[in-house]
Amino acid sequence: MIYSCIDIGGTAIKFGLIDETGRFHKKGSLPTEAATGGGPGIVHKVRSLIQRQLADHPLAGIGISTAGIIDTERGAVDYALSIPDYTGTAWKSLLENEFQLPCIVENDTNCAALGEWWLGAGRDMDSLFAVTVGTSIGGAFIEKGHILHGACRSAGEIAYMRVPAGRLHDVASATYLCREMACKKAADPEKVDGRTCFAWVRQGDATAAAVLDTFCQNLADGLANIACLCNPDGIVLGGGIMAQEDILRPKLETALAARLPAMMLPPKRLAFAKRQNDAGMLGALYLLLHRKGSY
Repeated sequence: MIYSCIDIGGTAIKFGLIDETGRFHKKGSLPTEAATGGGPGIVHKVRSLIQRQLADHPLAGIGISTAGIIDTERGAVDYALSIPDYTGTAWKSLLENEFQLPCIVENDTNCAALGEWWLGAGRDMDSLFAVTVGTSIGGAFIEKGHILHGACRSAGEIAYMRVPAGRLHDVASATYLCREMACKKAADPEKVDGRTCFAWVRQGDATAAAVLDTFCQNLADGLANIACLCNPDGIVLGGGIMAQEDILRPKLETALAARLPAMMLPPKRLAFAKRQNDAGMLGALYLLLHRKGSY
C-alpha cells in the first residue's frame, strides 16, 4: 500500500509517496508561499497535490506533518505563529471528508523526531530527545514510539529554555550563529549562511572559530538541561548546520561532558540526524500506520 505524506513548513511543502517499510516511491517539494497565500493557499496546494497523486496511485491514507501547535485528536492547527491565517486549519476533517481516506496530523518537529527514532539515527534507542537547529531551535521527546506532548501540547519547545547566555532561540540557533559570525567578521549578514560560517572555520579563521565555540557552549548548556530532565538514551541533532558533524561532535561532546557527571550523560551520547528532509514525512507515516494498527 502507498501513503501520501506531506511535510508543511514555512518555506517548503515536502511530499512523498511511501510504502509501509518507509521506502519512497516518489517525492518532491513545492514552495509554501506562506506570506502571500497564507493558510488558505496552503490548503489549496495540498488538496491539489493529493488530487494529482490519486490520479496516478491508489492511496491508503494521508499523513500531515506541519508547523504549529497541533491538536492531534482533532487533527487541527491550534496555533501557528509564522504562517498567516493558518491557525484553526482543520486538516483531518477537511481531507477525510474530501478524499475518504484516514488522515493523521502532527507537529513537524515531533514527526521528524519520530522518523529518526523509527528509521534514522535513533533506531537503536528506546528513548531520544531530538533537537532541530535552524532558523530557531526546537525539540521533541520520543519514548518507545510515543511522543510526549505535554498538557498544552508544547512539550519540547526548547526555544524558550533559559541558559546562562539567554534563551536558546537567541543564543543557540543557526540564525544566532550566522548573525554573530557576520558581526564579528564585519560581513554583510544577508550573505552569511551556515555554509559560509563553516567554510571560515575550516579555513582556520580564529574569529570564526571563537564564534562557533560560543555557539557550542550555549547549545551544550541546553543539551545538559535536556539530559538532566529527560534522561534519554540519546540526543539526536538535526537541522542544516548539523551536517558538519566532524566539527561539531567533538566540541559538543567535550562541552556536555564538562557539565554533567559521566553517569548522567545519555548512554548512547549524541547522534546526528540521518533522514534530514525525509524525517518529518517518515514520522507522519509511522503515526498513520500505528493508528491503523500496522505497528
